[in-house]
Amino acid sequence: MSAFRLTSPSFPDGGWIPARHTCEGLDLSPQLAWSAPPSGSAALALLLVDPDAPSGTFTHWVAWGLDPAAGGLAEGEAAPFEGANDFGSTGYRGPCPPRGRGPHRYVFRLSALDSDPPLRPGAGRAALERAIAGRVLAAAELVGLYER
Repeated sequence: MSAFRLTSPSFPDGGWIPARHTCEGLDLSPQLAWSAPPSGSAALALLLVDPDAPSGTFTHWVAWGLDPAAGGLAEGEAAPFEGANDFGSTGYRGPCPPRGRGPHRYVFRLSALDSDPPLRPGAGRAALERAIAGRVLAAAELVGLYER
């Protein structure tokens, strides 16, 4: 059995995120693709965070209810359920690091869950993390870089 993986045709793991997916471009979520999750996976949850933000880890996307069989999300496609990001809105908001501070890492973390988390739309990262605790069968990460 192959490992659960998260990839993007928009950029390679560890590579530069194109400007179209950032605050300097169209601010569209990148296309994402995932391999088959482990047997028993009922749903997927996705977080996008910047661990290099000056004030600590900054949340860009909180999403859940993704169908494991879908195999991915198209560019700009919303997840079935989305939560609050640290910009004060709901849904995807792309990289937008402070100018002149060097590259930041943007970590997309996809978790395969044994059941849907009991959350209402608009929940934040901490609520999602609490809701999926003990439900994660596998996780996959994709890291992109961006600087302004």
